[in-house]
Amino acid sequence: MCAAFRLLFVIVLVIASAGPTSARKEKGHTPPPRGPKRSAAEIEAATQLQVFLDRANFSPGKLDGHYSDFTLKALALYRQSRGEPVAPRPSTPDTAPDLNGIDVGSVGPVFIQYTVTEADLQNVGALPSTVSEKAKLKALLYRNVGEEVAERFHCDEKFLGELNPGKNGALKPGDQVKVPNVEPFELDAVKDLKPGSEIAPEAANDIPDEPEQKPNPNSEPAAAPKTSVKVDVKTNMLGVFEGDKIIAAYPVTVGSRQTTTPIGEWKVRGVAKLPTFRYDEQMLKHGQRSKNFRILSPGPNNPVGVVWIALNKRGIGIHGTDDPNTIGQAVSHGCIRLANWDVVRLAGKVKAGVPVSVH
Repeated sequence: MCAAFRLLFVIVLVIASAGPTSARKEKGHTPPPRGPKRSAAEIEAATQLQVFLDRANFSPGKLDGHYSDFTLKALALYRQSRGEPVAPRPSTPDTAPDLNGIDVGSVGPVFIQYTVTEADLQNVGALPSTVSEKAKLKALLYRNVGEEVAERFHCDEKFLGELNPGKNGALKPGDQVKVPNVEPFELDAVKDLKPGSEIAPEAANDIPDEPEQKPNPNSEPAAAPKTSVKVDVKTNMLGVFEGDKIIAAYPVTVGSRQTTTPIGEWKVRGVAKLPTFRYDEQMLKHGQRSKNFRILSPGPNNPVGVVWIALNKRGIGIHGTDDPNTIGQAVSHGCIRLANWDVVRLAGKVKAGVPVSVH
């Protein structure tokens, strides 16, 4: 039965991804098309759907005011969670999909005003471009307040700039900005997260393989875990299931041809908050560990973001990112990468032993 529902997860994503060949990319994500300038009403309508899905834990990825690939995939999986048929993708890119039965108006105002505070400045610092210089820092903070505010409200700086013409990343306390009305991602709250199985490795991607345990023939058969995670490397979507029901979905980036994400059945070992990262160029590019590495400090601009969900395979995990714009577009070094605001929500849904199917 579970296998059948996992297959349904894939079928739903195939339907949601179907569309004109010119509107798709190999890794399952299409950037917004460059068309005529959209009206404020069109931007608000698309953002309203994105906010609705984000609040429902069917994430469209970064909010950008477009009917993006990930928005349509999230909508399809949200309908699947309600047992509803999946409507075909609109024939024209960036066009409103069928929202029959979807109460997008329940989100209230689509945009709210946020006032920059003195506390926001505490999460901002210099961020050099080279790894050697980054390795000298005690924390990898936001480059500017604009980057921080954009991540807090699940969008990118470009969209934040579109919503607030004339305002750039150098925001200061007292400035008011228009932002999407989502549940804010609070960096300072990450350290207070209480995941089911917290771990504190010296470096997140340097946890040894978990030794395989032989079953005890005299023990009772273990009950099947209620929660499971499924990652589809073709559509770049991760689904969280309770039994056979999908309860959440998030866009991801997976590995490249050189450093592929390992296909197979894995399990969660634990969750590390604000992890450090072992930067080994030889390992990242060729999958071979070397003695020439650097340890990068925690922070939102750490390469693995603010949370590392360790799997039972050394060096491979589900983690955040220092650039939400890369989700679905770039390729990782074998791991499964989510936006920081999404990986924090995922971390609250898993614990040690939760199965993770990657295919």
